[in-house]
Amino acid sequence: MKKRCITLAAIILMLFSLVGCGGNSVNQAQQDDDPKIQIGFCFDNFVVERWKRDRDVFVSTAKDLDAEVNIQNANGDVQKQIEHIQYFIDQNVDVIVIVPIEAESLKDIVRKAKDKGIKIIAYDRPIMNADVDLYISFDNEMVGTLMGQEMAGSLQAGDKVLMVCGSHDDNNVLEVEAGFKMQMQLAEIEIADITYMTNWQSELVEGYLYEKRDLVNEVQGIMCGNDDLAREVIHYLSENRMAGDICVVGQDADLGGCQLIVSGLQNMTVFKPVEKLAKQAAECAVILAKEGKYECRDVFYDGKYNVPYVSLEPIAVTSENMDEIIIDSGFHLREDVYIDTVTAEE
Repeated sequence: MKKRCITLAAIILMLFSLVGCGGNSVNQAQQDDDPKIQIGFCFDNFVVERWKRDRDVFVSTAKDLDAEVNIQNANGDVQKQIEHIQYFIDQNVDVIVIVPIEAESLKDIVRKAKDKGIKIIAYDRPIMNADVDLYISFDNEMVGTLMGQEMAGSLQAGDKVLMVCGSHDDNNVLEVEAGFKMQMQLAEIEIADITYMTNWQSELVEGYLYEKRDLVNEVQGIMCGNDDLAREVIHYLSENRMAGDICVVGQDADLGGCQLIVSGLQNMTVFKPVEKLAKQAAECAVILAKEGKYECRDVFYDGKYNVPYVSLEPIAVTSENMDEIIIDSGFHLREDVYIDTVTAEE
């Protein structure tokens, strides 16, 4: 009888032990199966060099924060971007980050996403009248101000300039334009003409300059919406033996733009540290997914709502500070920036 009791006790003890182990296994499985934060990222396109850098830094940062990112590229097609956002809504992601093609076209689909509890971040460009959860970008009016200050420092009162801007549907273009125009007004420099490149298509630049060739011959400066447009402007000027004689400014610090600056054909670019922007945006996305909001000290008026706004500061880059700002930061390699100079020396 005594042996039977001991055996029964041992069996009961073993069962309790198994139940305990089973409980730990279930808890561990539940922990392992906790879904990761899901982020959908809708890009305008990858024609502009910098967007691939934004993408890579964002994805890497999100991965370090245990979040997964699904990238979609609309190739400049607004309807396709709306379809991509709808796809993310159907997938019930936690956050959708959007580089909008047109500032005014996404408010309805954004509202649909927000109604399902999905957080929305407008990245680099605002989405107007949409009440997004966060807008993160650079100070775009300051970008135009820096361009204008460089132009004013190179020209004289009474000189003329052209403005070859990006897409008119891009709200940032209008902000850059405002900053640049203010500096031209202060310097008493005449803006002879303004044009806009649909969807930032640089291939449209040559046709415009050819059409306005008589006016091009009269101006002393050309403001370009980005370095891609500036490259096409300089190509036209080179073919007409005017490169280096006309002040050309751009933005984004593309490798090609930096090369043209050190070769003396482009006067300046505006450096926007996109790694910092993309990293912070990924961090904000994870916070929004976890906490439902992101506290900001600034707001941006989107035409109807005041939305939380994170603004980063741009930096003017010329041949004088190229090494300090671009090379030393690791944004571009020295041998790549100075490749034309090295080749000439060899």
